[in-house]
Amino acid sequence: MDRREKRIRPRPAKAAQGSPSEDLCWGAPWTDPTGLRLEHTGRRAVVILSGGLDSTTCMAVAERDGYELYPMTFSYGQKHAVELEAARQVAAHYGVQDRHRIFDLGDAVRGGSALTDPDQEIPTGRTREEIASGIPSTYVPARNIVFLSLALSFAERIDARAIFIGVNALDYSGYPDCRPEFLQAFQQVIDTGTVSGAHGPGIRLEAPLVHLSKAEIIRLGTRLGAPYALTHSCYRGTVPACGVCDSCQLRIQGFREAGLIDPIPYAVPVPWNLNRPN
Repeated sequence: MDRREKRIRPRPAKAAQGSPSEDLCWGAPWTDPTGLRLEHTGRRAVVILSGGLDSTTCMAVAERDGYELYPMTFSYGQKHAVELEAARQVAAHYGVQDRHRIFDLGDAVRGGSALTDPDQEIPTGRTREEIASGIPSTYVPARNIVFLSLALSFAERIDARAIFIGVNALDYSGYPDCRPEFLQAFQQVIDTGTVSGAHGPGIRLEAPLVHLSKAEIIRLGTRLGAPYALTHSCYRGTVPACGVCDSCQLRIQGFREAGLIDPIPYAVPVPWNLNRPN
């Protein structure tokens, strides 16, 4: 990091243990009483960008909040590797393709999941109740722990002030690493296990979508101009999207409940005229 970008500023007050801040971000807000400014154009944020709807909405939120965007994408043997190209296109849309990093994790998290194991089928045709019950076979063991650990190392190296992740506790398909208690615990890891957290200005783990429904996420992203036409959510990785895997069904239902039409094509007919708000 260029030493001219260093700032002298007090260590932030820590949030009460187990108490998320009101804006759905884990970690204490920080204000600079000195009025000093970094020589780069703004605060930096690492955004975990899969190329899907939620992470692209996070890109839009981070841009709205005035952050310089540093997107990170992970190749981990996922069947829906088409999302890597979607992530490239989203990064280019925001003009940060030169900052976009794609990390190949090799076999680090491969296997043990229908998303990465060629011998396991992606579940399809499940009801909303079935999707919401239990841990699905698409859970990738400790995936968000791995992603956040690498994002944290990169964030501290570039003097970033935030890490954005698009996890959601309402439509999260039962994944334990998408829950608020997990985010709170990882914020404590940041606060105690890094120089920036323990002795410096701190890094905030921001999860702006965690308590939003899929429809609310879509409405938010639409207001912010998120390029949903560039995104890909299908677990099966097909183009057009299959429309019957858990991820496709949650996305379709979200657009229908938002009263909007999804700009991406599907392999099955979708009645977009339902559930429009008054």
